[in-house]
Amino acid sequence: MGNQDLENQHLYSFIAALQLIQAQAKEKMSEKARLKHGKSKRHDGIIYFDCRSWVYPFKKTKSGRLFFSNNSYLPNHTPRALVQLRQWELASLRGDGTQVRKEWDRVYDYDYYNDLSNPDKGQEHARPVLGGSELHPYPCRLRTGHPPSNTEPSAESRTETINLDIYVPPDERFSPKKLSEFISNSIQATVHFIIPEAKSLFKQDSSSFKSFDEIHDMFSSKGGQAVGGKVREKLKGKVREKLKKLVPNVLFKEISYAGKEDLLKFPLPQIVTENELAWGNDEEFGRQMLAGTNPARIKCLQEFPPQGRNRGSTIHASHIEHNLDGLTLVQAMNEWRIFILDHHDYLMPYLSKINTKGVCAYASRTLFFLRADATLKPLAIELSLPGSSEDTEISRVFLPAKKGTEAALWQLAKAHVAANDSAYHQLISHWLHTHAVVEPFIIATRRQLSVMHPINWLLRPHFKDTMHINALARSILINSGGILEKTLFTGEISMELSSELYKEWRFDEQALPADLVKRGLALEDPDNPNNPSGVQLLFDDYPYGADGLDIWHAIKTWVTDYCSLFYKDDYSVNSDVEIQAWWSEIQNAGHGDKRNEAGWYKMTTLLDLIEALTTLIWIASGLHASVNFGQYAYAGYPLNRPMLCRKFIPREGTEEFAEFLRDPDKYYLSMLPGRFQMSLAIALIEVLSTHTSDEVYLGQRPLLECADNGVQQKFSKFNEHLHEIEKTIIQRNKDPRFKNRSGPAKIPYKLLYPDTSNAGSKWGITGKGIPNSISI
Repeated sequence: MGNQDLENQHLYSFIAALQLIQAQAKEKMSEKARLKHGKSKRHDGIIYFDCRSWVYPFKKTKSGRLFFSNNSYLPNHTPRALVQLRQWELASLRGDGTQVRKEWDRVYDYDYYNDLSNPDKGQEHARPVLGGSELHPYPCRLRTGHPPSNTEPSAESRTETINLDIYVPPDERFSPKKLSEFISNSIQATVHFIIPEAKSLFKQDSSSFKSFDEIHDMFSSKGGQAVGGKVREKLKGKVREKLKKLVPNVLFKEISYAGKEDLLKFPLPQIVTENELAWGNDEEFGRQMLAGTNPARIKCLQEFPPQGRNRGSTIHASHIEHNLDGLTLVQAMNEWRIFILDHHDYLMPYLSKINTKGVCAYASRTLFFLRADATLKPLAIELSLPGSSEDTEISRVFLPAKKGTEAALWQLAKAHVAANDSAYHQLISHWLHTHAVVEPFIIATRRQLSVMHPINWLLRPHFKDTMHINALARSILINSGGILEKTLFTGEISMELSSELYKEWRFDEQALPADLVKRGLALEDPDNPNNPSGVQLLFDDYPYGADGLDIWHAIKTWVTDYCSLFYKDDYSVNSDVEIQAWWSEIQNAGHGDKRNEAGWYKMTTLLDLIEALTTLIWIASGLHASVNFGQYAYAGYPLNRPMLCRKFIPREGTEEFAEFLRDPDKYYLSMLPGRFQMSLAIALIEVLSTHTSDEVYLGQRPLLECADNGVQQKFSKFNEHLHEIEKTIIQRNKDPRFKNRSGPAKIPYKLLYPDTSNAGSKWGITGKGIPNSISI
């Protein structure tokens, strides 16, 4: 790409009349331009063209470009003169599954995740292909067409450990401003990774911290880790040198990587801003299951003791019955008061692989009791390891305690649970259930729904930047040797584990009401006008559930209103050839490994379409916001949510237990990740939690995009609905009855606060705001 081409990416304000677009196309356009809006007068008014597309010179693309006006048509309502053009434009985007993709290609093909490994670098970097097999099913990704590796034909070759110039279609890329910001922010996460010299800044980078104050001193409120001026400048020089090889020259000039005075300082996470000891509090531990960064894993226990695939839990009634606030176990179960955080069954088969190279992990079950004030009180933690023979386990049960040896052991057990939950959060709740599952929907939309299709218009803002961030993740985060392998206890089998849990995934169960009912956190209540979402929460003080259902209802109302403008009955959905092709391709190609499984709406009724679209928009907006933008507040402080442990809990009578008794705090600190791993994890979480300045939030989009006044009125109604939800959330956070809204850490729950009024004016780590799309 030439410098002049890249400089033309700044032409966001370029407004071109249709005649000018046509003239430039005929002249084969010597320069690339980003077309944003166009308008052309006709005898009865103005036609708007919402282009928002990169246009490359004809000499590169060997084809012209076609832009339609902003009018939306179902396929069978398309003006006759546009029918063939509509079909031609779609066909041009589909490709044929061959050829290496060039920067200017606008081609959307499917491929498996065969680009995570790097076998040419050594067998230790080999990883299984995800997708296309019964053993390792997975959603498809965008095909890039890279040639196969030299040593393993099923794997794509990789030219760099980190490749920031990976192919995505031009209209799916970050804006130059956002890419510059993203790379600048990512220096914190990559400096230790791409510059081996940086490790020397941590004396004995794999060593343990010596005190809790030493960990706290990593954060800026106490001055951070001071780095001398000469050392800092040397580090920045190394960063510049490496980045020059990774990004285009013009973009390199824009990167403000020197913005932070000290590359090794971190802002203070909210979990310790008001209460430095909140991270160790049992009530806060329970609250984070309902209002933390992974609030959709907790379940109501249906059977005691908990049952697994092969055997039941070793937690007995005698372990917990004394701690049920006067209830018997039978009474507590009958009143739906026992809850479980279960990280047992899916981990057990992998522990033998995981527990190598200094990692010590258990499979865990944690029970909680729902108190009268709706707080969750931890009851017991069961930690299990594989036994000496197949299908046997060695399990230990730990109980809450306030002082002495038992209290210290309880804190160790909670750290292991937090490590389990952190890995599940990153690999499943965040990556798989949002990023990975949405990408096939984007590809199918581009391939099967014309830009003139009203559903294409509806979904457009909810796909912004997703394919690009996913491509970058495959290059930096989830690849062999990537940051997640270096920071999560699951290590090299991280993505294999993600594939295993995709086997349990169903699209219809990602609808928030269905998810809440499945987990026993809500009851079906379809006929109650006070519950427009069709479900009743088991208890009101479930911040994620309460705010989430409000957002769900707002999205569904908007989708219903919008679809009703174009579809008058079920037949109009069933006869829409583009919608039917879109839905078929999602099931049979994008999520082809799930084609014969349950979970797919039939797409024969208007209700099917509304449910599918509401679920998809919820995943891309509310669900992703809830599991992503609160990460730094909670996981940015490693004592609260460590990502791995380096020691097992010692058994009485062993040398390790004697070491533990001599200094329980020292043992606890030595169990946590080393300095390098911990710093890299904090830096990653800081980047992931940051809103960029060009974020577009739920309820925000230029109304110029649609010429239909009816659509504009419905969208204004949606925006007003979101404003009302903001008021409701503020009131809930002020209500003293709702203890889970802030808890001992005093972090008001705002992860599902739309923040429509301030959208675009505040960015960085805000802990609130729902972007339209999975954009980070």
